[in-house]
Amino acid sequence: MEICPEGQKKVKVAVVQAAPVLFDREATLEKAAVLISEAGKQGAGLVLLPEAYVPAYPRGFSFGMVVGSRKSEGRALWKRYWENAVEVPGPATVALGAAAREAGVFLAIGVIERDNQFSRGTLYCTLLYFGPGGKLLGKHRKLKPTGAERLIWGEGDGSTMPVVETPFGKVGGLICWENYMPLARTAMYAKGVEIYLAPTADYRDAWQATMRHIACEGRCFVLGCNQFVKKDMYPENLETLEELEDRPEIMCRGGSVIVAPLGDVIAGPLFDEEGILYAQLDMTEVVKAKIDFDVVGHYSRPDVFQLSVNEKTLSPVSPMS
Repeated sequence: MEICPEGQKKVKVAVVQAAPVLFDREATLEKAAVLISEAGKQGAGLVLLPEAYVPAYPRGFSFGMVVGSRKSEGRALWKRYWENAVEVPGPATVALGAAAREAGVFLAIGVIERDNQFSRGTLYCTLLYFGPGGKLLGKHRKLKPTGAERLIWGEGDGSTMPVVETPFGKVGGLICWENYMPLARTAMYAKGVEIYLAPTADYRDAWQATMRHIACEGRCFVLGCNQFVKKDMYPENLETLEELEDRPEIMCRGGSVIVAPLGDVIAGPLFDEEGILYAQLDMTEVVKAKIDFDVVGHYSRPDVFQLSVNEKTLSPVSPMS
């Protein structure tokens, strides 16, 4: 982070657009460490990696499920996905914390989290936050998986919606199409988010409008981050790989982008290749943008509209003493 003589706070951010080593947790953690290190060497103070980066966003797969039946091959693919998922905390979070510490950065990265508290049979799409000392600062579990994602991921509750305090401002966000949930966005704005993270699997041009809208609506910097994935990146021995036969060679085009608080694009969008977007954020721009619009402040009209957010941890089992 750079502190200007005038007292203006600035931070260089890095948005990493890259594919994981698909369905391979350990190899993906190694690749992530290299990318995080590269961003740190370029002076980034905050690094964002995409949704479901470890071990994969399983684009194009049904996991053998249709209404009323399941296939054994799909169960085998699920087993591989489950085995390569991340326990929080666990060895993978230790490795990611070490990468953040060695690079000296705040890190946010999407993982597939394996429940380690109850049955261990549920996976969540999760965003993890690490500090530059390597400590795990928080996690956000996706509240509502979209479409067929609901076949493989559970739903988070309101207890995992953190905003992380940093020397340069408050950092938080939502995952992919959670960003189309107006009340979820409002909850994040009410926490004072200044750098809004939006890791995603959406590469459509329309997603760019969403990123710009959130920046204008929240008067915050927005970091949109996606993967660039080609079909030949999938393991040749992957169960049900034939499901991808009719898919295009480029499975996900990317579209990572960085947007300023008035909706101006300041880096990207990046399409059709891996790469890292960088931008120097002047955090005073957040304050300047709110003179005429503050969605949870002078523009909120609480006499007409109010939002209640349940941030309690909801457990399936609560033992009685």
